[in-house]
Amino acid sequence: MRYFLLLAFLVGCQEDIPSLSAVVVPSNLTITTNVASDQSGNVTVTATADDALNIHVIFKQNAAPVVVSPGEPASFRYTQSGQYSQLITVVAFGAGGTASSRSITIDLDVKLLIDQDILQKIAGDGTKRWVWNKEETGHWGADAAFNETNNGFQAPPNSINPCAYDDVLTFSYDANDNYGYQLETGAGDETLVGWADVNVFFPNATPSQFVDECRDITSPNSTAVKTLDTDTSFLIYEEDGDLYLEVENSTLSFWSGATRYKILELTEDFLFVRGDHLPLLETIEIAYYHQFRPEDYDPNASGTQFETLVWADEFDVDGAPDPTNWTYDLGTGNNGWGNGELQSYTSDPENVVVENGVLKITARDDGAGGYTSARVKTENLREFTYGRVEVRAKLPSATGTWPAIWALGANFETVGWPTCGEIDIMEQTGAEKNTVLSTVHFPGNSGGGGITDSTPLPTSTTEFHVYTVEWTADELKFWIDEEPVHHTVTNDPSRPFNDDFFFIMNVAMGGTLGGTVDPSFTADTMEIDYIRVYQ
Repeated sequence: MRYFLLLAFLVGCQEDIPSLSAVVVPSNLTITTNVASDQSGNVTVTATADDALNIHVIFKQNAAPVVVSPGEPASFRYTQSGQYSQLITVVAFGAGGTASSRSITIDLDVKLLIDQDILQKIAGDGTKRWVWNKEETGHWGADAAFNETNNGFQAPPNSINPCAYDDVLTFSYDANDNYGYQLETGAGDETLVGWADVNVFFPNATPSQFVDECRDITSPNSTAVKTLDTDTSFLIYEEDGDLYLEVENSTLSFWSGATRYKILELTEDFLFVRGDHLPLLETIEIAYYHQFRPEDYDPNASGTQFETLVWADEFDVDGAPDPTNWTYDLGTGNNGWGNGELQSYTSDPENVVVENGVLKITARDDGAGGYTSARVKTENLREFTYGRVEVRAKLPSATGTWPAIWALGANFETVGWPTCGEIDIMEQTGAEKNTVLSTVHFPGNSGGGGITDSTPLPTSTTEFHVYTVEWTADELKFWIDEEPVHHTVTNDPSRPFNDDFFFIMNVAMGGTLGGTVDPSFTADTMEIDYIRVYQ
């Protein structure tokens, strides 16, 4: 008591010395729980305490706490099916690091059901192993959070740290609707951790900015403050029309701190997700993109289900294109065919002709400040639903030319675009002649928002290449020559890719993808050796 009296005297004599306040441990910790009765596994905990600054709710052992303010609900979803009891620990933190805690036990009755088609795609017949789609550009990426497409960094093939590439992601399920997830880390039990989150696990670490690190995040050690589970559960659910994937207290190989992943594409051969996260050391939200393939995926096996040739044009008769196969779009269309294009399409042999076993579509300077070209199509003549389409072609090299090999829904005249759907098997911009694109358009993904991918192809204008799409009720796969599939797009009954489509081949000038035309342009040609359809 004498010490405190002396302290008070000294403080009173010195105006600039602040007075000390008492450190009070939070008390009267009260906990209420709400366990959903619909077997969803959703649980909400609300806690209050006198003199508490924040509340940490630990829903499962080793799981990261949910941090809330006193009186603010904390939510969690248990993803293990069955009837069981679960311990929950609530910690109320006060000033100066003081804390008080209580543990409660809740009874759960959980039965989580994932749609059978989705479950089959991600977990196969009961267990399915996935690895990074490391051979493709964009298999890992980063951009501003919540973007539907990655317009930011897209990792080149085999370019991120190998400690991520030897990870294996296994999704499984059993007859009791238990959904299991296992992260199998490779050499040294390490996986890749985002540089801004290294300190979540290793507070004494000094990560370099933008340099992700290989770390063992599955085994506690003297410096780690958090671990992740390698053997846990997963759940896929729909929210506001979108699919989400959660792996409980774990990660999809690259640890960014994201707690759930939006599924951008899911087929039997392709998993593409985005995790949105606010890193602890950053002030901006970041989206991380991940692409995976089944461990036993064989890209060169693509297309084998379609072996019967049902239609082809080999362009082996000189003259105009075969009128039983091809007709024409003519003129300038509306607003340059909707894209601000500069050419007028004709059926003139100077613009479209079959010679020496190839179809030649030639764009020309018309000598009056404009351009002519050709756009041939199979509308009302050759229309197909599903199959493998192969087109062997060599592209024009002049800046400003926009060649395309594509397909439109046969109901285009009645429902319009983009409702009819569009499949761009190959198109090339006017400025980048060493790259080709494959894209699909449909409502919500029209114009510049199409689902697209690019492939480097430096010989696109000097050599013939085979551009392929394999189209089923489940997906569209695009590739070039005999190379692995480079682009996969999910198909389902809600999308317009389940009815007849007709083919179009053309060379546009300028416009949204043609861009600025070379002032010295006179003429350039796309040559097509054949088009073949297998079913």
